Amino acid sequence: MHRNIVEAVMGTVVLLVAGFFVVFVYNTAQVKVAEGYTVTAIFFKIGGLQEGSDVRLNGIKVGAVTDEKLDTDTFDAVVTMSIEGGIKLPADTVAAIGSEGILGGKYVRLEPGSAKTYIANGGAITKTKDFRSLEDQVGDIIFLASGGDDKDD
Repeated sequence: MHRNIVEAVMGTVVLLVAGFFVVFVYNTAQVKVAEGYTVTAIFFKIGGLQEGSDVRLNGIKVGAVTDEKLDTDTFDAVVTMSIEGGIKLPADTVAAIGSEGILGGKYVRLEPGSAKTYIANGGAITKTKDFRSLEDQVGDIIFLASGGDDKDD
């Protein structure tokens, strides 16, 4: 009988700790949907960007990726983002795909411009920088280290 009480108490403690962990992760992860306006951007490569990925401005989350699809005419990736209503993006804002490290997820990094006009709801970011994979970067380093010559001797 004494063993059943100990098991019940330990089970309750485990459930309380698990519940605390779930609440902590939910509050820390900022999994809420950004309420605001939508903008689109067209990229040649998005490198594993997914719906729900962050949209960041100077490292601060200001939105989320809500949709991604393939333009069947140009074969470019069209990314739709929801941006917080209080954030006004200049018309010359640049969108780039960033990575949180070698194994980290991808996000959209916004680099605001200096235009006096702003992107409206349903508007588009026309200047983009494509995702650069680790393989692309290593290839560039090898190319530069070898003298950058592509001639056959």
